[in-house]
Amino acid sequence: MSIFTPSSDKLRVTLLVMPDSSMMSLASALDTMRAANRISGRELFEWNIATLNGKPARLTCDLIIEPDIEFDDRSSGDILIVIASFNQQYHAGPSHLKLIKRVARSFTAVGGIEAGSWILARSGLLTGRAATTHWEDLEEFATHFPEVDLKSDRFVIDGKLFTTGGASPTFDFMLYLIRKRYGYPLAIEVSSVFIYDGVRGATDTQPLVSLGMLENNEPRVAAAIHIMERQIDEPVAIKAIAARVNISVRMLEYLFRQRLDMSPAAYYRRLRLQTARRMLVDTRLKLQEIAVRTGFNSQSSFSRRFKKYYQQSPGECRKQSQAAV
Repeated sequence: MSIFTPSSDKLRVTLLVMPDSSMMSLASALDTMRAANRISGRELFEWNIATLNGKPARLTCDLIIEPDIEFDDRSSGDILIVIASFNQQYHAGPSHLKLIKRVARSFTAVGGIEAGSWILARSGLLTGRAATTHWEDLEEFATHFPEVDLKSDRFVIDGKLFTTGGASPTFDFMLYLIRKRYGYPLAIEVSSVFIYDGVRGATDTQPLVSLGMLENNEPRVAAAIHIMERQIDEPVAIKAIAARVNISVRMLEYLFRQRLDMSPAAYYRRLRLQTARRMLVDTRLKLQEIAVRTGFNSQSSFSRRFKKYYQQSPGECRKQSQAAV
């Protein structure tokens, strides 16, 4: 029986937490279950936090999570959720991947949160399946796993497998699960506990930039930023962006300075450089490839811009991030 089939039965959940995971991703899964139990007055969810070696996991915020159990061949239940973020390739080796694939058969549903989708893909569980991951890693994921039908959706469900793009999409997924299994009223009540006005569906695209209130307060600036984020590799002239938003260049300049305290060109350059930095830190792409993917006409031009903005060269940035692992 699917975990999404209407039922009042309890779901037994194992949260497999990797070191360097995000506290918010963990909380989005954990606290929604806690709230559902409290509001309903029943134990709808029973969970255990597990790690691969049974030792505490240090999260990105430096908080240490003590596991309830060690993840091993005895693990079983209704839902297995693999939570990972940075450096997942170092925290789950070949033997761990075989274990996860083997134990996945003992669960009704298996999910990957944020970089948890990388671990599921590396274990072979996502072969021939639709999936998503955090928007920062979509291109790199597609390169590594061409056998996966990758989508930029907030969360994806394919049979017994599900994947989410990060903390907020995980919250959306958990509300969806509660709504489908335990009813719409409970999902609304859980959402209200966190004052969460989530109106996003599974297939909503993950934004490169989360614009929040700006989308409502100044939609012209938001529209311009959406154009920029879709054209990181082939930058569009500010004049062309203004024309597509149907305002003058002068008005676009005014709105950006009023809302963001910088010019459209400066914001666009910042967006491209931030994308480049993520590639330096999170991938092994060569500097020339990163320059091309972020719209710089040469590696030297990219390096000059990067050093001026970050006060260190791209090579120094990569070396520093590797030393921190």
